[in-house]
Parts: sequence; C-alpha cells; structure tokens
Amino acid sequence: MTHLAIITAPLPGHLNPVQILARALIDRGWRVSLVHLDATRRYVTEPAIDFHPLPSGTEAALDAYLATLKEPNGPAGLRRMIDATAEMTDRLLAEAPGVLERIGATAILADAVEPAGPLIADRLGLPHAVAVTGLPLFGEANVPPPFVGWRYRPNALSRFRNRSGYAVTKWLMRPVAQVLDTRRREWNLAPTRTTPRVQVAQCPSGLDFPRRHLPPEFQYGSPWRAPESAAPILPRDGRPLIFCSLGTLQGARRQLFAKMAIACAAIGARAVIGHGGGLSRAEEIALPGDPLVRAFWPQSAILQQCAAAVLHGGFNTVLDALAASVPIVALPIGFEQPATAARLARLGAARVLSPRRLGVAELASALQQVVLEPAYRDAANSIAAEIKAGGGAAEAATAISAALGAGA
Repeated sequence: MTHLAIITAPLPGHLNPVQILARALIDRGWRVSLVHLDATRRYVTEPAIDFHPLPSGTEAALDAYLATLKEPNGPAGLRRMIDATAEMTDRLLAEAPGVLERIGATAILADAVEPAGPLIADRLGLPHAVAVTGLPLFGEANVPPPFVGWRYRPNALSRFRNRSGYAVTKWLMRPVAQVLDTRRREWNLAPTRTTPRVQVAQCPSGLDFPRRHLPPEFQYGSPWRAPESAAPILPRDGRPLIFCSLGTLQGARRQLFAKMAIACAAIGARAVIGHGGGLSRAEEIALPGDPLVRAFWPQSAILQQCAAAVLHGGFNTVLDALAASVPIVALPIGFEQPATAARLARLGAARVLSPRRLGVAELASALQQVVLEPAYRDAANSIAAEIKAGGGAAEAATAISAALGAGA
C-alpha cells in the first residue's frame, strides 16, 4: 500500500478540505498520514487518517501561532504573522523528515500555503503533489498578487502595479525564504525545488481572474466536501434568512456580528450567525436583531435556505455560498480575503465593503441590493453550475493517484 504523508497548515480552513481529499484517496487504496504538532490532532476529524506528531511542540505553541493570525493587519501584525509562519515552517523542516522516514512515507501531499512540504519531498527524494485549498498562488503580471484586493485590469499600468506588488510580497516574505534557503544549503539541495507531479485546486476556473500562464500540472476543480447530515429546518416567519460568518479565526468579533444582525433586521431579514466558537453563550444571547446563533452550522445545507450571506471572504465559506447560488456581501479582513472579494466583485456575485468603520446603514444597503437585484444571484448561479459539474474531492484524488501511482 502506498503511504501518502500530508504536510499542511495547522488551520481548520486548510485541514478540513484536505481531510475530505484524504478520505477520497483512502477510498482509492492509499494509506494517508497527517504530520504536524501534536496539538493539531484537535482538528483531525477523519478517523481513517493516521496522525503522527512532531517530536516537539506543545499545545501552547499552536495556540500562540493561532493568536498571531487573528490580527493579520498593520505593520506589526503582519510582521508577527510572517515571523510565526517562518518559525512553523522551520519546525516542520527540522522534524518532519525524520517522522516521514520512520513511518515509511512514499509520497507527499503538500498544501500550497506551507512551503515545507515540497522541500521535505526534495530532501527525502519523494514524489509530491500539491493541494491548493485557496486561490492559486502563481505570479503573473496580469493578475494581482493573491493577498490584495486590486481589480483585474490587463493594461500596462496595472501590470506595473502587479509586478511591484509581487516584489513587495517577496521582500516581506524574506523570513520564510531565508528558512528555506538555509535548509537547502544544509541539505546540499539545488536552489530550485522539484516540480510537483500535479497541483489540484478547490477553486473553479470561473471564480479566478483570467490567467495566461498556468503550470501544465495545475488543475482547477470544485470544493472538497463530504455529504452533510440533514440540516435543521430553520424557522420561517416570512423574513429572509442571511447567513453570517467570519470563519474560525475571526469569530470573536462580537461588534461586527452585532452590526450584521442589526443590518439584517433593518431590511426585514434575520441573521443566521456561525461564530466558530469565538463567542460565549452570554455574548450569543446579547446579540441584537433576533439572530439565530450557533458556533457551527452545517454550512452547505444551511446556505440552501438563505437569501444572501455576509462573509469575511474565507475561501471555503465563499465556495459553499456560491455552490448554493447565494449572493454575498464580503467584508475582507486579511490574508487572501481581499483577493477573493475582488474576484467575487468582478464576477458580479458580491458587494465588497471594508469592515473597518463599517456602518450599519451601509451594510444594510448592500444587503438590500444583493437580495433584491437578480444579477447578483445570477452571477453566483453561474459558478454554482460549474461547481455542480465538477468532481470535487473524488476528481482531485483521481488526479493525484494517476500522478503519484495508484494507491492500491
């Protein structure tokens, strides 16, 4: 049996879809192991995946890492986030190769956001595939960097700005590059990494900006999701329902949830809030506007009952909303969220607002627009059709098996 080791970021937004992909690979005869800090096993919900911890790293180490990601904006927050990312990559490079040798891994599935995976594959001489859980991360002059909310404009001025943006991104990410370069020198590896056998993405091609230059091994796809149990039937009293989420990292923003709930009430709708465990029970009860509130909802199924969604632009939730043909008001906070929001705006499936100094009236007006104007739902429906026609995790697993060798 071929043994595939997963190297990914210790974040639910990455681990959740990667586990669905892993399940599809296991169904094809692979043995799949996930290797990371021991505390990461809190997010491992697929029982068929073997989990192997790194030798070091405590619960506090993971909690400290997650804390740096909750405030990604501003010079200080950005610097802390990059330094924490470099430290996590360095830990994986120092400890994961020994774990993979011990468990007898024969191939690697590397998350595109964690550069340790491909380098570990080079170190051990193993073939690898890449899982792209968010936006494609390739640099191309016509396409803005994947962490900014710039519009797509294929003209000379925009290409100059985009190239400048990539240069700044490279400069900011120097701590990570230095970690990788140091390990390559220590391991006597070539300065350029080996090309993955295949790169599979959750992203439908229609959601991304137009690209002229994609690696031949890259494949667009559709969301990696497991069938959900029957969703609770939400109470219907004539008010449209609006799904509101800020993902798992930003779910403690009580004031922003309060604005969402009031804005929904202002247009005669009812908020359905999923806070990812960020709010206490007392904070749930205190939210105004008569919202329905839980830490987690069966997201894909609940969205089928909603007229719109207010989202921070996290990629998985955006995909679920689009799959349900639900138009969006996007409030991007950080990471790839502004870039995802820019794609939604170009598609016509969303209004994009800044969460900073956001007024309730402004949010209510945007919600009214996406609910009442059919063009927004029509745009979301165009991507829903592409998602429905896609093969999801099964198609991605087939591509990985073909590229790395059949699991059985």
